[in-house]
Amino acid sequence: MRVLTLVMAMMLSLPALAAELESELADVQQRWAHIQYELPESERAKAFENLVSDAGDFVERYPGRAEPLIWQGIVLSTYAGAKGGLGALGLVKDARHSLEAALDIDPEALQGSAYTSLGSLYYQVPGWPLSFGDDEQAEKYLQKALAINPGGIDPNYFFGDFLLEQGESSMARVYLNNALKASPRAGRQTADTGRREEIRNRLGKI
Repeated sequence: MRVLTLVMAMMLSLPALAAELESELADVQQRWAHIQYELPESERAKAFENLVSDAGDFVERYPGRAEPLIWQGIVLSTYAGAKGGLGALGLVKDARHSLEAALDIDPEALQGSAYTSLGSLYYQVPGWPLSFGDDEQAEKYLQKALAINPGGIDPNYFFGDFLLEQGESSMARVYLNNALKASPRAGRQTADTGRREEIRNRLGKI
């Protein structure tokens, strides 16, 4: 009887835990978008530093879930970009570890966002001996992201940007335009607006 009561209590608590995770996830996403797209560039590094700490707490509160790890990786990587310099190299390695851990749990979590973020890291960070940058690995991850979420704004944007970096302007234009036509994401208006501005900037280079 006690075992049955315990099982029932656990089952009843699952929806509440899921709602709490979704709420915290939305908070991290919205704070990230505010820092990335609305704060002056001079203020971003400090703001991301604070968000890194909160993202770490988020991961600890939900062990075994891929979503917090994905966003820990995203926050770490964008903090690295805002910080710059040699100190950023350790941050991008930590970001890679978080994203790889998320893949081990659920590769399709958040529509394959771990693949998208890993792909973007691999083509944007320096290669050996400074870091782990690798264009072939980047392409593999980005294509996996597109296979999971072919109409998504982020996988199309990053693959388009990657192709632009590779000098493949015609194909880059196709994916960047796909990204521009992606459906709005619920609760992600700031991020979508900022990303579309980045897409237009990339298209302006072609």
